[in-house]
Amino acid sequence: MSPDITWMLFGVIGLMLLRVPIAFSLLIPSLFYIHYADGVTLMIVLQRMTAGVDSFPLLAVPMFILMGNLANEAGVADRLYKFALSALGHIRGSLGYVTVASSLVFSWMSGSAISDAAALGKIQVPAMTKRGYGESFAVGLTASSTLIGPIMPPSVSAVVYGVVSGVSIGGLFLAGVVPALLITLVLMALVFLFSRNKPGLRLPRAPRKEIARAGVSASFSLLTPVIVLGGIFGGIFTPTEAASAAALYMIVLGLSYRTLGLKQFKSVFSSTASISGSIMLIIAAASLFGWVLGREQVPQLLASGMLQLTEDPVVFLIILNIFLLFIGTVMEPNSAVLILVPVIMPIAAQYGIEPIRLGSIIIFNLMIGLLTPPVGLVLFVLSSVTNLSVGKISRAVLPFLVPLVAILMIVTYVPWVTLALPNYMGFH
Repeated sequence: MSPDITWMLFGVIGLMLLRVPIAFSLLIPSLFYIHYADGVTLMIVLQRMTAGVDSFPLLAVPMFILMGNLANEAGVADRLYKFALSALGHIRGSLGYVTVASSLVFSWMSGSAISDAAALGKIQVPAMTKRGYGESFAVGLTASSTLIGPIMPPSVSAVVYGVVSGVSIGGLFLAGVVPALLITLVLMALVFLFSRNKPGLRLPRAPRKEIARAGVSASFSLLTPVIVLGGIFGGIFTPTEAASAAALYMIVLGLSYRTLGLKQFKSVFSSTASISGSIMLIIAAASLFGWVLGREQVPQLLASGMLQLTEDPVVFLIILNIFLLFIGTVMEPNSAVLILVPVIMPIAAQYGIEPIRLGSIIIFNLMIGLLTPPVGLVLFVLSSVTNLSVGKISRAVLPFLVPLVAILMIVTYVPWVTLALPNYMGFH
């Protein structure tokens, strides 16, 4: 590895440690490298950064973000929660089951743990605490259930990975279904264990009319995953077109519910533009950074070094998981995907690890980072909606990390979990 690239990498790490935004942490050292490199002009900066964001599939990212924001403002989460509560309220531990079930259903519309935490956290935590579940369990369960959102399709992180890697986004969506269902089942098992000796943790059985009324209220919202997933896998829409159609449907729902007005639209579009703009800037900077790494053959050098260290895929995956879990604690997931995937993919290919399976492993690892300080975004969102300290929420989440890491091991070492559905649907 040349001295130029070594100093550039130290520069990137140093800027990140100084809390410089990710885009500029990648861009500034890359500019210095290009300025001093032989045979390279600054014109390459414009070419690579423009090429990085010039992608039709990438339009799905702002569309899915818009869809999630519209779902929040339209009150979709409230309707889903009320329906689940009326249907399951009489079961012991019902509020715990409702928390997990609501996150599962809402995940089909948001694709983001942050949207889930913002929309459902303010409802679920106070309701569970008031009913005697204990603050720590309520917060830990709510935070953990938000991970279903970015793993179950549609997933914003899967779109980003697909754009960077060139892997089918539809295949990545399918690869997330079984892992997301595993999280759901494990969290529901924890609710069962928590509530089995607490007969008071149930609500009176709701009248059938109330269940039917809540079901009708939520039914139109449940058409959203039909539009997105049915459209994609039925060959009607591309992921980008499906996200756009679902966002339009959310607008129609919000207007019919009378929950979307000028004030809400301003908030939704402002938030979407802000988040999308920051992601696009990171993508542009990461594209230039990736070009520099490719020019210096850094992925090939790392692959060669890893193969000298071990030829066993099992050992490689252990090292990869440890590395990604650490990265997840200090970096936002989508930023990490953009930076790391171009480096990790060539190495994983040497071990025969399929790109779709690798994508699921990377995304799952980085999503666990959303629950860990110092950058755990879910912790900060829940803190803002519950008025609890980030430290208190972190301690509440800690016991839930054990089963989540256990599921990660299953995802890592049992290829069927991530590949069965994509293979069945013809995504190889």
